[in-house]
Amino acid sequence: MIHKRPSASGAVLFCMPVAVMLVVAVADVVAGPGVGLLPLVSLGPAFSGLIGGWRFTALIGTVALMLCIGLGLYDDLFDGRRGFTALVSVAGVTGAGIAAALMRARREVELASVRSIAEVAQRVLLRPVPLTAGALQAAVSYTSAVAEARIGGDLYEVVASPHGTRVIVGDVQGKGLAAVETAAVVLAAFREAAHDEPDLIGLGERLERSVARELEGEKFVTAVLAQIGSDHEAVFLNYGHPAPMLVRRDGRADFPDPPSWAPPLGLGIEGVSGPEPYSVSFVPGEQLLLYTDGVTEARDGDGRFYPLAERVHLLKETGANRALEALREDLAQHAVGPPHDDAAMLLLRYHGHGKGKSAPVD
Repeated sequence: MIHKRPSASGAVLFCMPVAVMLVVAVADVVAGPGVGLLPLVSLGPAFSGLIGGWRFTALIGTVALMLCIGLGLYDDLFDGRRGFTALVSVAGVTGAGIAAALMRARREVELASVRSIAEVAQRVLLRPVPLTAGALQAAVSYTSAVAEARIGGDLYEVVASPHGTRVIVGDVQGKGLAAVETAAVVLAAFREAAHDEPDLIGLGERLERSVARELEGEKFVTAVLAQIGSDHEAVFLNYGHPAPMLVRRDGRADFPDPPSWAPPLGLGIEGVSGPEPYSVSFVPGEQLLLYTDGVTEARDGDGRFYPLAERVHLLKETGANRALEALREDLAQHAVGPPHDDAAMLLLRYHGHGKGKSAPVD
């Protein structure tokens, strides 16, 4: 286990209760008993209850009580009620600080439990993509917009099927548990159909039926499906999703749009046909990035969207994971504040090696 040293800001916070009591003590000695600063000693245990555990709070409270007694005797305040009132004040604040520290510790335990459940859910829902699939290297990045969450409404999967490597990246309308449930439906349907359906249209129709059974009202899922075989082509089926980015061998970025735009999965607009498959060349030495709109719609301080095409040079890094991590860090630096939407990226590199068994990403 790696133990981290406390940060400078953390050390300052833990020194604050002692510093406050020291300032109060000096001010009381300088100003004299007539000013009535003694009850302010209780600020020490008050601060400690907010930043430390109950033992730390109890220790600071004990020091505060001893300091209060010492100053009270120095100022001759125990001849009347002022000294005892200050003692009661410090003891009461110490008790309240201990209670607050215990409640915070309980919430931290509950939060750790929720995080653990979220991590298990992530491993079940968003399984690690294969490190290699045929002639492809794969890497994935996921950033959730929900505080303390590991998963959200974006989804991805890579399946090495008898019909070629099949990929999906999608974005569920909305956030929270409802979006996670919908993403689970789409991924389960894709994982099964990717092995069974001989063509991409049949795969898309299976997904459409599965989503239509589960979704209610006007909820929908944008998605792009891709199939990469041994013919140096990538075939896409786009359900209202941002166009993928193809990085050519000369470093140029292409965004192949579908011949006609189709509605998202689950929207079921009567009289509107589904998406048409379209293919583009995809040869060894090239890269394919599929992503959600949380990437391209991230804004900087001036309201400018993330210029994905201008950041294509970041994908020159050796290793698919390192390249995608460089892009993710650049995206985080571009955006102002916490992310407003989930952001998923799936990178496929055509390395041109022979087919082999898939290995999970660590």
